[in-house]
Amino acid sequence: MTTLLLRLKENQDETVFAELFHFFAPRVKSYMRKLGAPEDQAEELAQESMAMVWRKIHLFDAERAGASTWIFSIARNLRIDAFRRQRRPEVLMNDPTLVPDGPESPEREMDRGQQAAAVRAALATLPAEQARIVHLSFFEDKPHAVIAEQLGIPLGTVKSRMRLAFQRFRKALGEPES
Repeated sequence: MTTLLLRLKENQDETVFAELFHFFAPRVKSYMRKLGAPEDQAEELAQESMAMVWRKIHLFDAERAGASTWIFSIARNLRIDAFRRQRRPEVLMNDPTLVPDGPESPEREMDRGQQAAAVRAALATLPAEQARIVHLSFFEDKPHAVIAEQLGIPLGTVKSRMRLAFQRFRKALGEPES
């Protein structure tokens, strides 16, 4: 079979390819079935594998692999690609979940503005050390351990100040304490 592949590489002879196809296509299909592909997919992958052999014959190197190894490697790679496509389906551009939300209603925007003003006012009432920790955590997106290191205070102190700040926020915003 390696000799047939070399002949195919030299002159792209369709009769040589037909002989290779008749030998390898059923074997590749059987291999795909053993890998768990359903019957129709196994048939499709066998066809696709042999078509790839025709297109990629210029890459065949008898020094690196025999005919079977080369063809079954192509088939295995196509099976992996097919498996990946099944696990990650194509995105449909007209999918309703991809359509952005419409503009918010004026009432909702006003509510957000009022909430933001209330949060700013509550933040202004915090003691400086609590306000600094809230700022570092939420506006600079720093983890508590980094805040503790940056401010030179124990991690427990950071967490306590954060807890106290939230208690003050809840009280200032009129939320029930938990």
